[in-house]
Amino acid sequence: MLTFFNQFPQRISDVTTQLTNQGLPLTAPTTPAPPLDPDDPWASSRPAPPVDRTTLAWCTAAQMLSAHHRIPLSAQVHSADALIRELGVRGLAQLHTDLHGGAPIDYRFTRCPYCSGCGEDPLLPDCADLGCPPQYEFIDHDHICPVCQGESFQPEWFAEERIVRLDHLLTGAIDPGSVRVSWYRKLVRQLMPR
Repeated sequence: MLTFFNQFPQRISDVTTQLTNQGLPLTAPTTPAPPLDPDDPWASSRPAPPVDRTTLAWCTAAQMLSAHHRIPLSAQVHSADALIRELGVRGLAQLHTDLHGGAPIDYRFTRCPYCSGCGEDPLLPDCADLGCPPQYEFIDHDHICPVCQGESFQPEWFAEERIVRLDHLLTGAIDPGSVRVSWYRKLVRQLMPR
């Protein structure tokens, strides 16, 4: 039976197949600890932990980088390692923003790269895995996507709502008998020579 959540294991298998075909390991090796710097007492002296390249977050990051730069996935392996090692799953939101030129992303109109717009955590974790309070264990509550924070990708509905709101604002700004005067008219009046 084909379900929405079947696409996530398929994403992992596609990426891991590419890595295997190129002879790349499915676990990033631990990087050695940097030497101590006496001028920077706050610098980390611990080795970077290994990264599992079969996780959904890593595969998503590698695919996003590869698609954006239009180069083979194998060229973005170390970038995806660094992102997941330093920022974890939440770093996918930062990566998505960076790839869009730093502009804020509204996930109601842009499909989330991690959950593909469903708004739920695609790993379907248990309450025990996430440490939910015990009273939530027996009620059906959603575990929201850590990247888009549960935004529902519904551009058809939200676009219509936004157009209705803008029409209302324009009607209020254009109506000459209205008590409210738009900020634009106020500005024009202030700038007009007397």
